[in-house]
Amino acid sequence: MSQLLVILGATGQQGGSLADFVLSDPALSARYKVRGVTRDPTQPAAQALRAKGAEVVAGNLDDPASLDAAFAGAHTVFIATVTVYDDQVKERDVRQGKAAADAAVAAGAKYLIYSTEVHAEVITGGKIPVPAFDSRGVVEAYIRSLPVQSAFYAPASFMQNLATLMAPRPVAEGVYAMANICPAKAVYPWIDVVADTGRFVGAVLAEPDKFAGKTLYAAGGLYSFEEVVEKLSRHTGKVVQYVAMSEEQFRGDLPPAARDPMTNMFRFIAEYGYFGPETARLVRETAALVPYKLTTLDEYIAANVRLA
Repeated sequence: MSQLLVILGATGQQGGSLADFVLSDPALSARYKVRGVTRDPTQPAAQALRAKGAEVVAGNLDDPASLDAAFAGAHTVFIATVTVYDDQVKERDVRQGKAAADAAVAAGAKYLIYSTEVHAEVITGGKIPVPAFDSRGVVEAYIRSLPVQSAFYAPASFMQNLATLMAPRPVAEGVYAMANICPAKAVYPWIDVVADTGRFVGAVLAEPDKFAGKTLYAAGGLYSFEEVVEKLSRHTGKVVQYVAMSEEQFRGDLPPAARDPMTNMFRFIAEYGYFGPETARLVRETAALVPYKLTTLDEYIAANVRLA
């Protein structure tokens, strides 16, 4: 008999990737029945998920009671929350993550997979709080205390941001600039979160006992911003340059509520590494555990980034 896999945010980047991967993989689709949870089960993305063979139901992380029916009968639950940069960023993520975990355990789930990040405030001894990371560190610790097996998926910097939030900006005819406070030559992990979340979490679903208690530090590769702009230039045919900004300049380009959280995030990455001091080792060791082809930065840029 197949086990019920419930995926929160099944129409989002991470949840959608996992749902698509499980439904399309012969071994996993035979082992797991997929139920996707989304705020609006009538939206086109939800309808598309149904067409692929998933059950889709309504659920809202800000309404824990709505999760009771969504998690009914679940064996495994994938939990991911979406960061919104406002004055409640950490509190909301912690509240939602704990509520989802509690509801899953109350429903009788045997295994939780949580989309986490490193606890920057702990790594830095309180020097650099990063709400979007720290909230997940708090929830991860909470889940580890619950009477249920669990595993953790920590995605790297999203390649998708290169086409949105971190997209190069035109500075002259045919010339673009990508600006950040991070050193140009420092190496960071990057992930195609849409293509590869399913591959990383799919490895957990294929061998849950093997991964119980472990964290996957998920990336398709390690690249510096210097390498990123070289690849952007080569694949788009434009000149893309990297500009190292001061923190003051960087903060000035952000909405007020995002200034401290995002500046601190890149300060942490620059000083300690995306996953802390052992980032490169953690990424390599995780990639070796995943039996699926991962997306390189060249592949992502060639397929997705266009500069007018």
